[in-house]
Amino acid sequence: MMKHKKADALGNLEGMLRGLGDLVEKLAETSQQIKRSGVFDVDVNSGQKAKASYGFSVTSGLNDDAATPDNPPPHIRANQHDVEVSIKEIAEPLVDVIEEQDCLLVLAEMPGVADADVQLELNGDVLILQAETGSKKYYTEIVLPRSFDNRAIQRSCHHGILEVKLNFCTDDV
Repeated sequence: MMKHKKADALGNLEGMLRGLGDLVEKLAETSQQIKRSGVFDVDVNSGQKAKASYGFSVTSGLNDDAATPDNPPPHIRANQHDVEVSIKEIAEPLVDVIEEQDCLLVLAEMPGVADADVQLELNGDVLILQAETGSKKYYTEIVLPRSFDNRAIQRSCHHGILEVKLNFCTDDV
């Protein structure tokens, strides 16, 4: 029975990776940006189900909104004399979203970041995390399973681990 579950998990992973490969090929053909996210159920112990989510965006080719020397993308900075261009890498933090009884807990790993370095923006069901300190810069957009009010958010960041609590309204529970 265990081999069957392991085979199912590997088959699901293989299907997801094949789908990602197809998206990258589509990008190469159409020169555009693709964003995908979703939530799906995963079978765990003895028929129980857990929620899993994914999200990514990929940009390829040139289009009308393409970056120009006068309008570079945010991770590329040209100096005042346009002689030298420096690329500042933007990392996407590892993120876990955990639904607890009274709140949604979002954990993000951003090594080297302190609480004062973190900016949060909550737009309904999208949480935007940004942080920058020294040479490290992090950015991600997380699609949440429901909308939240900005007043429902609490956060703390210790040793590079950001913890964001989005409290459920009493009407939501």
